[in-house]
Amino acid sequence: MTKPLFLTLALAISSLCAVAEVEIYKIDSTHSSVKFSIRHFVAKTTGSFNQFEGTLTVDRDDLSNSSVEAIITVPSVNTANKKRDTHLQEDDYFASEKHPLITFKSSHWAKTDNKDSFKVTGHLTMLETTKEVILNVDLLGFGPGRNGAQLSGWEATTQIDRTEWGILGGKPAVGTEVDITINIEAVKQ
Repeated sequence: MTKPLFLTLALAISSLCAVAEVEIYKIDSTHSSVKFSIRHFVAKTTGSFNQFEGTLTVDRDDLSNSSVEAIITVPSVNTANKKRDTHLQEDDYFASEKHPLITFKSSHWAKTDNKDSFKVTGHLTMLETTKEVILNVDLLGFGPGRNGAQLSGWEATTQIDRTEWGILGGKPAVGTEVDITINIEAVKQ
C-alpha cells in the first residue's frame, strides 16, 4: 500500500470514529438569575432565588444532545419583603428546614423550528416531589468573556402549578400558576 493511500485511509477511518467534543459549562450565578412571578389577588408578585448553581454539558455539533443540572437554595428566596420571605420558608410553602434545595435535571432536549430554541424536558424536585416539566430554552450565544473565559448564554421560561409539588399556602389570595424565567451565563470549564 502506498504511503499517500495509507494516510488517506487512516484519516477516513479516524473521521468516522471521531466523537463530538462535549463542552462543560458552569453557571456563573453572579451574572445569572432565577426569577418567578405569581398572582396575588389581581396583580402579580415577583421574586427570585439568589443562590443557585449548575452545570451544562453542551454538544455544539448537535445541541439536542446537551444536558443541564441545577440546584437552587430555597432559603435564598427574595421577594423584596422580609416578612414574606420568612413566611415562604414555612411548612405551607417551601418547608425549607426540611427541604432546603430545589433540583432540576434534564432528560431530553428537542429542537424546535427555530435553530436556537429547544424544548428541554426534565425532572423538577421540590419538597421531595419530582415532576416532569418542559422548559422553553433559547440559546443566546457563545463568545469570549474576560480574561480569556469562554461563555455561553441561555434563557429559559416555563409555568408550573405549585400545588402539584405540595406548595399550598396562601390560597385563595395567592394563585397556583407560577411563571419562571431563568437567564444563564455559564463559563466553559
